[in-house]
Amino acid sequence: MQSANKLPRWLTIGLAFPIIILNGWLLIQVVQYFQPLISIIAAAILLAFVLNYPIQFLQEQGVKRNLAIAGVLLLTLVILVALGITLVPLIIQQLVELANILPSWIDSGTQQLQTFQDWALSQQQLPINLSGLFTQVLERLSNQLQSFTGRILGFAVDTIGIVLNVLLAVVLTVYLILNGERLWDGIFQWFPHNIGLRLRELLREDFHNYFIGQATLGAVLGVTITLAFLTLRVPLALLFGIGIGLFSLFPFGTGFGIAIVSLLVALQNFWLGVEVLGIAVAIDQVNSNFVAPRILGNLTGLNPVWVVISLLLGAKLGGVLGLLIAIPIASFIKDTTDSWRAGEFNKIDDIVSEPITVTSETAGTYS
Repeated sequence: MQSANKLPRWLTIGLAFPIIILNGWLLIQVVQYFQPLISIIAAAILLAFVLNYPIQFLQEQGVKRNLAIAGVLLLTLVILVALGITLVPLIIQQLVELANILPSWIDSGTQQLQTFQDWALSQQQLPINLSGLFTQVLERLSNQLQSFTGRILGFAVDTIGIVLNVLLAVVLTVYLILNGERLWDGIFQWFPHNIGLRLRELLREDFHNYFIGQATLGAVLGVTITLAFLTLRVPLALLFGIGIGLFSLFPFGTGFGIAIVSLLVALQNFWLGVEVLGIAVAIDQVNSNFVAPRILGNLTGLNPVWVVISLLLGAKLGGVLGLLIAIPIASFIKDTTDSWRAGEFNKIDDIVSEPITVTSETAGTYS
C-alpha cells in the first residue's frame, strides 16, 4: 500500500482508467442481458419514489402510514382507470386520424411549396427548386410516423407479455412502498456510516429535483399548449399538446416536439403552422424563464455535453425508461464526485455513528 501511495498521481489515474473502462463495459453487458427485468425494477422504483410523496403528505396530516398507502394506491388506480377510459381512447383515435390524413397533408404541403416556388421564380426571379428534396423528406417522415402509429395500434399481439410486466411492476411497486425503507437501509449500511448518509441524501435530492420538477413543468406546458391549440382550432390539438408535454420530459425535447408539430400543421395550413410555432415557442419561453426557475432552480448542473452523452447511454441501455432516468443518475454521479473531491466523505468526526446491533429483525433485512 505504501509503494502504491508513492506513485505519481497521473500514473495512478492511468492504471485505474482501464479498470474503470472494463468494469463499465461489464456493467453494460449485464444490464443488456437482464434488460427487461432491470426495466421493470427501475419502473417500480420510480413509481414507488413518486407515490411516496402523497403518502408522506398524508402522514404529516396525521393519517397512519398503512391507511395512507391504501388511500394513495386506491386513488392512483382510480386515476389510471379514468385516464384509460377517457383520455387514452381519444389519443389513440387521433393517432389513427393522423395516420389516415397525413398523406393528404403531404399533398397539401407539396402544393403550397410549389405555389411558393412558382411565385419566387416568376416574381422575384429566384431559381429555387425544393420540391424534390421536400417530397423525399415528407415521404420519409410519413413512413416513420405511420410505422410508429402501426406499432402502437398493434400492441395487442404482445398483450400477454405487457400485462405480465405491468403486473410485476405493480407488485414490486407495492412491495417497495411497504418495505422500501428497510431495503434502502440494508443497501446503504454496506457503506461507511457517513458515506451512506451522504449518498442517500444526494440520490434522493437528484431524483426529486428532476422528476418532481420536470413532471410539473411538463404537465404545465402540455396543458397550456393544448388549451392554446384548442383556441386556435388546430387539428388534433389534444394529441399535439400532450405530445409536446411528453417531449418536454427529456432535455432538448421541447424544441424537437414543437418543430415536429409545427411542421405537421404547416403541411395542412402554412400560416396556421406559423401561428402554432409562435404560440408554442412563446409558452415554452414563459415556462422556461418564469416557471422553471421557481420549481427547478439549478436542475442538474451538468455540462450539456455530459447531458447528451448520458441521454445516448440511457437510450442505448433502457430505451424510453433509460432516457427518463439518465439525467438524474448522471447528476448523482457528478454530485458524488464533487462531494468526494471536496472531502465531505472524509468528515467522519462530524457524524456520530452508533454501533449496529444485529437482531432477528435487522437480520431479515439483509436476507
